[in-house]
Amino acid sequence: MTAADLLALTLRAEAGERPVRAIEALAAMVANRARRAMADAADCARFAPGGRPGEALAMLLARACRAPFLFGCWRLGDPRRAALLAAAQGAEDAALAMCRRIAQRAVAGALPDHTGGATHWHAAEALPGWAIGQVPLAEIGGLVFYRLEQVAGGREPPGA
Repeated sequence: MTAADLLALTLRAEAGERPVRAIEALAAMVANRARRAMADAADCARFAPGGRPGEALAMLLARACRAPFLFGCWRLGDPRRAALLAAAQGAEDAALAMCRRIAQRAVAGALPDHTGGATHWHAAEALPGWAIGQVPLAEIGGLVFYRLEQVAGGREPPGA
């Protein structure tokens, strides 16, 4: 499976029913994580575990999709996992086709970032504990985006 395929499946499972701009913003947020991982060892460990700085953007995008706690669709028992598995098994639909086009643009580095450099997100209908007191950079299509630095002790905010 290519990085674009992995990103497209992730986008479909997490935001496939949202407006195109929201899906593009989510893809841009993953690309932001991958670009930061390319440039810095600490960010690579944080945003693309198992990768290394300087690795190709596509590889780091794939690693960022599977990073712990970023996308629930990759966790066993998460309700969005069924959408991910259906899409992975070839259940092509208009939303997946759109996600594939967006993912291709992200892998090519041709996707504009309307999130303002976000590295974290959540659906607007939820407020995870890590987001309390944080100032969002953007809200696009029902998704809220943030740029968070690591908390004291070098740990990632829980659930981010």
